[in-house]
Amino acid sequence: MSFQPALQAPAATPISQPLARAPHPLRPIMKLLSYIKQWKSAARETIARASIAAQFLSLIHITDAYICSTTLVQGPSMLPTLNYSGDVVLIEHLSHRLGKLEPGDIVVVRSPVDPKKIVAKRIVGMEGDRVTYLTEPSYSESSRTVLVPKGHVWIQGDNVYASADSRYFGAVPYGLIQGRAFLRIGI
Repeated sequence: MSFQPALQAPAATPISQPLARAPHPLRPIMKLLSYIKQWKSAARETIARASIAAQFLSLIHITDAYICSTTLVQGPSMLPTLNYSGDVVLIEHLSHRLGKLEPGDIVVVRSPVDPKKIVAKRIVGMEGDRVTYLTEPSYSESSRTVLVPKGHVWIQGDNVYASADSRYFGAVPYGLIQGRAFLRIGI
């Protein structure tokens, strides 16, 4: 018998794991650039929306201050024309700036007595007019005539028994006029 080494199959070696790849050196920068792109897109959208909102609010402000606004009527001085229990009046701001007010117009005026208060009254006389009014409405004998000075109007409430108006504080300067009432909305 002869001794022959048996051919043996090579020993099974474990499958070697592939080597971990080193991250690309620019990968963090690429990720950062991706985040910046997303941020810029969101920022552009936010700025665009804020711009639209600012334009809308500016339009509302300009309309309210210079063209047309609303006010709530308070007090009985303009009864029966305006109801003191909640009529809303639309006011246009162009007539008094253009000098287009006339006797008979209802105007909204900042009160000469209390500048925080807004009052609605009717124009009875314009500058240069002579206005005769009852000093005490209960007594028809006591009247007084005044000349409305330049740059002023004479205003009175329709309800002379319950109105603090030019009979008490005199003619009102144009500068205190806020606007002319052109539409009443009853609530």
